[in-house]
Amino acid sequence: MTPAARLQMAIEILEALETTGQPTDRFLKAWFRTRRFAGSGDRRAIAERVFSVQRHRARLAHRMDDERPRALVIAALLEERADVAALFTGGYGPAPLTDAERAAITAAPAPAPDWVRGEYPLWLEEELKRAFGDRLVEEMQALVGRAPTDLRVNRLKASGEDVLAALRGQGLAANPTPYAPNGIRIAGEAGHLSETPLFKSGAFEIQDEAAQIAVALCDARAGMRVLDLAAGAGGKSLGLAAAMENRGEIIACDVRAEALAELERRAARAGATIIKTLHLDQTQPSGPFDLVLLDSPCSGTGTWRRQPELRWRLTPARLAELTALQDRLLDQAAGLVGPGGRLVYATCSILPVENQDRVSAFLARQSGFSAMDLSQTWREEHPPGLAQDFRASPARTGTDGFYAAGLGRE
Repeated sequence: MTPAARLQMAIEILEALETTGQPTDRFLKAWFRTRRFAGSGDRRAIAERVFSVQRHRARLAHRMDDERPRALVIAALLEERADVAALFTGGYGPAPLTDAERAAITAAPAPAPDWVRGEYPLWLEEELKRAFGDRLVEEMQALVGRAPTDLRVNRLKASGEDVLAALRGQGLAANPTPYAPNGIRIAGEAGHLSETPLFKSGAFEIQDEAAQIAVALCDARAGMRVLDLAAGAGGKSLGLAAAMENRGEIIACDVRAEALAELERRAARAGATIIKTLHLDQTQPSGPFDLVLLDSPCSGTGTWRRQPELRWRLTPARLAELTALQDRLLDQAAGLVGPGGRLVYATCSILPVENQDRVSAFLARQSGFSAMDLSQTWREEHPPGLAQDFRASPARTGTDGFYAAGLGRE
């Protein structure tokens, strides 16, 4: 494909992404599957263009005073000092520039406000200021770049030293994560890790360090009865099973059958035989449990480095739906915690309305619970952001944005 044809396809993909809720990476796989004429180099260049535009959408839209995909691509080319007119000539490439586009190209842009510099929706600004205060722009800019690849070594199958040595033997820049005891971070390109014999043997799972820290803060121990109430594909259930040395019981629940099927495949690979799955549309878990983990559905604002499209898809109405759901799930979880047990509430959100606010509202409703000090469960050097609760962000902890709070039952 010519450079111009690549640009046109990137524009078409960005337009199509505005009409779907699919994650960008999954959408791209399906898109290219039906367009075999795009070679591997073409696919890579187009995907990089699409992700880059999504990461810098506010800045690019500000430059052209236009947020349509075609304008965003033009703005990106201007930043690269490319000859835009030479690339927009029609044919297999983008149509020639309009008079309005030419005028926007030559116009001097106005100074960028904070929400443009930080690449976040303007309507979220007050909520984000609640989270970060004077550090808002710094924190938001840290959410723009690409995230590293973090792994969790599965102690049921392998040692950290052996996995590190194997990864380095593959030429990967692998090192222990700063805080999670079983974590490994790969800087730069990680390749297709899920296709390696090491992964297929169950030696590791791909999991951000913040999620690993949250699992460790659950303080799960051998012999416990544990409920993972919104388990998804089971990344945290697998971590809990390893922490419990595969002794005890973990009930992993979700409303999505396909996620539970994936969890079962992952558990078999990991040798985590104590995990049992439960489809919430068919039956409900039966307490009491020593530990209930509610890794709640949320806005995903903490994952914006990995899924940059999410920052522009979230709406006030959707956020209100999520907070109502979080309250319902917390109340459901509370009824399943045994006396003296604990409930750990977690989200991959950076928004106080989904985090501290939900915990405060829960404690006001549930008189039999009190806030726990999660820092007391951490036995090594404390990660930044860990106090009574855990608040992670790329700028603070070098991880995804994440929240966790412990709630003990009397």
